[in-house]
Amino acid sequence: MDERTNRQWGFSLVELLIVVAVILVLAVIAVPNLLRSRIAANEASAVQSVRQISTAEMTYSGAYTSVGYAPDLASLGGPTAGCTPDPTHACVLDSVISSGSKSGYKFFAAGFLAVGGTTNSTFVASSTPLNFNASGVRMFCIATDDGVVRWKTGSSGAPPAPDVPTCIAYSLM
Repeated sequence: MDERTNRQWGFSLVELLIVVAVILVLAVIAVPNLLRSRIAANEASAVQSVRQISTAEMTYSGAYTSVGYAPDLASLGGPTAGCTPDPTHACVLDSVISSGSKSGYKFFAAGFLAVGGTTNSTFVASSTPLNFNASGVRMFCIATDDGVVRWKTGSSGAPPAPDVPTCIAYSLM
């Protein structure tokens, strides 16, 4: 009997282990890049959302001059359907953003009274990662003073910038 006809064709255990090892090495190389890409996408979304909040604050201030800037984030948004604008729900901001979180980031907005004033004359719009080092690593904000997006490296559990002076202390983008 010929040896070739008696031998079974297939992969040996060593060959299979080599293939598995190569796949694991590729996964170890690819996963960190994938995570960095996701963080970059979340941060880009957060910057755009903070800009949208800033634009909504300007629109709110023009529509409700007796109030000035919106007192909080919820006042800028409204229900997903059938929104009737009023000072408590102006319907000028996407309901996802006005809910307070989107794409791994938490958002904050507030208008502030001037000393002795009756209307909100300044505002801050800010964001912070929900899961530091997983959904993002930087915090972003815009304040009335210059309308420029600013950033700061975040830390686990750090709140968004709560006021204009805190935001102004962040680095310019």
